[in-house]
Amino acid sequence: MSDNPIPPAAGTASAPRNPNVIVAVLAFAGIVVSLMQTLVIPIVPELPKLLNAPASDTAWAVTATLLAAAVATPIAGRLGDMYGKRRMLLTSLAMLTIGSITVALSDSLTPMIVGRLLQGLSAGVIPLGLSIMRDELPAERLGASTALMSASLGIGTTLGLPIAAVVADNFDWHVLFWASTVMSAIALVVVLALVPESKVRTGGRFDLLGGLGLAAGLVCLLLAISKGGDWGWGSGTTLGLFAAGVLILLLWGFLELRTTQPLVDLRTTTRPQVLFANLAGLAFGFSLFAVQLIVPQILQLPEQTGYGLGADLLTVGLVLAPQGLIVMFAAPLSSKISQARGPKLTLMIGALIVAAGYALNIFLMSEIWQLILVSCVIGAGIGFAYGALPMLIMGAVPVSETAAANAFNTLLRSIGSSLASAASGVILAQMTIDFAGHALPSEDSFKVIMAIGCGAALVAFLLASFLPRQRALATASGVPAEAAATEDAAQKV
Repeated sequence: MSDNPIPPAAGTASAPRNPNVIVAVLAFAGIVVSLMQTLVIPIVPELPKLLNAPASDTAWAVTATLLAAAVATPIAGRLGDMYGKRRMLLTSLAMLTIGSITVALSDSLTPMIVGRLLQGLSAGVIPLGLSIMRDELPAERLGASTALMSASLGIGTTLGLPIAAVVADNFDWHVLFWASTVMSAIALVVVLALVPESKVRTGGRFDLLGGLGLAAGLVCLLLAISKGGDWGWGSGTTLGLFAAGVLILLLWGFLELRTTQPLVDLRTTTRPQVLFANLAGLAFGFSLFAVQLIVPQILQLPEQTGYGLGADLLTVGLVLAPQGLIVMFAAPLSSKISQARGPKLTLMIGALIVAAGYALNIFLMSEIWQLILVSCVIGAGIGFAYGALPMLIMGAVPVSETAAANAFNTLLRSIGSSLASAASGVILAQMTIDFAGHALPSEDSFKVIMAIGCGAALVAFLLASFLPRQRALATASGVPAEAAATEDAAQKV
């Protein structure tokens, strides 16, 4: 028996005259935001010299963006549902533009961190774009369009590295952020000119206490994950932050369940379709980041190690770039399968493709073409999965909560990527060889990470198998998502 694709959104705005324009504009905005995440990678090793600051401090240029994005994503989604998705999309792009200008004008650490933090506040663009598509596009266009929008995260991330490497090698590093300024400003203008504002809103009051609680819990948790390797996983600071993060998030959840208009409707997130889609998103976030972490290191390690390929950063970018194109081409195919057989099957196919890619990587890592092949296989799986996830989410939540629900799923993917970074860092630091007096990651350390990436994809497959089937796919209890949400609201009152 096949799964049903998501139902048309009831009560949405009328279809636009040119859906192609809206899709192109929103996808471009998503790619611009995801490009921002990899833009700084080529200059990270040089930042201590460029900013005249110790490496432990310049690492905050990456950490600040991670923390800001984690906090901003769910808040932007909720505010979009309440006050207008286009309005919050424009606000997010404005933050990206201002942040890019700040970094482009900086020559010291403080403005660099401030600018990167502002850039991180734009992370809500992709879930907001998904929600605008649900409100504005005709039903027959929604699947392919949301698949492309969701995949824009992978497209921008993989294409950003070779572009940034070329610019960093041939121009002053400030050019990277002036380019980011231009692209984000263009995205801001075209969204303002061509994307309509949806009339679908929840209204009500913003859950300020819930926002502060979620922000505090996420900052503690992600700070411990991202900096634990530097501080020591057994240090008092790391353990204290972990404990604080868990306690704050538990208290936050307790309060959210008793709030009339919560930041995140936890009752909705416990519906089987939403719950297992979110857990699968967490696992896929882990898998996506693992390949982007290990392939560059294998490529750049000295050939004398016996497994390194001695490539420069530009080569690394060119090896990973095809993955972004594969993600883009896989998105419409993902949509067709979802429309014919349901997004559950598409998600399961994506998980198996990713698992197969990592399994191949264990045996194929000695030539550049092998790494290109592996990254493309994994990219195809990511394209399938990221195309299916928003369809699953939107099929189980009311139209008025689309942005918040998609934002929460995006947040979990980001947490999965952070966990992959932390776990991989521990493995690479513990499994080393001595090379000319320096400790370098061993070949076996990469194979262990590949095996974990394969395992994470199989976990996502298992989680996807628990998703509801047939009529239960779009609902938690056999009733439409919108009706279930109305019942929930009535019970709260």
